[in-house]
Amino acid sequence: MAQKTSGLIQRCRFLLLMILFLPHVMTSSVLSVNGKTENYILDTEPGLQESLKCAVENHTRDEELLWYREDGRVDLKSGNKINSSSVCVSGIREDDNGITFTCKLQRNQSVSISVVLNVTFPPLLSGNDFQTAKEGSDVKLVCNVKSNPQAQMMWYRNGGILNLENHHRIQQTSEYLQLSITKVKKSDNGTYSCIANSLIETKTKDFHLIVKDKASTVPIEPIIAACVVVFLTLVFGLIARRKKIMKLCRKDQGPQCRTAL
Repeated sequence: MAQKTSGLIQRCRFLLLMILFLPHVMTSSVLSVNGKTENYILDTEPGLQESLKCAVENHTRDEELLWYREDGRVDLKSGNKINSSSVCVSGIREDDNGITFTCKLQRNQSVSISVVLNVTFPPLLSGNDFQTAKEGSDVKLVCNVKSNPQAQMMWYRNGGILNLENHHRIQQTSEYLQLSITKVKKSDNGTYSCIANSLIETKTKDFHLIVKDKASTVPIEPIIAACVVVFLTLVFGLIARRKKIMKLCRKDQGPQCRTAL
């Protein structure tokens, strides 16, 4: 009889614990942003404004919320923290592409949800428009690009597709397209066009290359030697001429002296 009573008491304790913890399990807090309960990517464009509203679902008490932009905490007003909180992302720029906003529970920051901005924009091209180079030198034409989605890049020359020669080399990354020309020739003169083709738009930027004649190098040593020779010739010539002048003066002075006596 005692064993049955003890077993009944243990079962009652187990059922009591289940009853106590069941509401907590069923009503565990879940976060949502703009009605979505999972991390997601928000498509947007430069110049737009986006509102992100974080809310606590299934909460049994008031919950304080935190917002983060990347690793930096967003300063929220006192009335914009409990159970529901909104942040406004205004004046969206191209540099905001890939930025992550995260909403967290203050008491348990492992409960969180994130939104990543996907800012789409056409290619933005930049670089040195005009370059001059001496014949035989090395030249680099660098076309910087920013684009989302990523653009396909290519070089044109004087309106046609660039025919790569042995002294041409192309290097491309997600941030630039570079054309390197070693020992540039006069025939490399012209307008080089950087073409960026994306799903949104195709953009072009021109680079003008002017190749100047190779400067002729005049040897200094022969010039110095020639100057020394000319100088010595003049000096010796003057010395020889001076001796002749002195002899003539002596001859002219002889008779004059005898007449004076």
